[in-house]
Amino acid sequence: VQLVESGGGSVQAGGSLTLSCVASGTDSSYSMGWFRQTPGKQREGVATVDSDGTTMNADSVRGRFTISRDSDKNTVGLQMNNLKAEDTARYHCAAVKTPPGQTPIEAISNFWGNWGQGTQVTVSS
Repeated sequence: VQLVESGGGSVQAGGSLTLSCVASGTDSSYSMGWFRQTPGKQREGVATVDSDGTTMNADSVRGRFTISRDSDKNTVGLQMNNLKAEDTARYHCAAVKTPPGQTPIEAISNFWGNWGQGTQVTVSS
C-alpha cells in the first residue's frame, strides 16, 4: 500500500484548505481516512470513509471537515473549512482494514493500517 498526500499549506483562521491523497495497493475492503499528528500530542483520527460511503468524523472537526472518496480514481479528499489554530498539524492519509472491536477512526488513531508521509497544515490566528 502506498499513499501520497498533497494540498497542505498555511492559512489564516477561518480559511479553507483541501487535502488530497492518491492510494495504490488498496481495494474496497479498506477504510480510508485522515489522521493528524502534532509533536508531543497523541495521534488523532480526523475522518474516515468506507467503500460504501459511510463516514466518521472526530468531534473536533464535525461540521467543518468533509471527507470524500473516489474509488475509481483511488483517491481520498479532505475539505477543511473554518480552520482554527488548533487544527495546525501534519495530516496523514491512512488505509486500514479495521480490526474487530474498533471503528475505522479508532483503528487509524491506534496505529493500525498504512499511512503516507503527510502534509503540513498551519493555521494562524
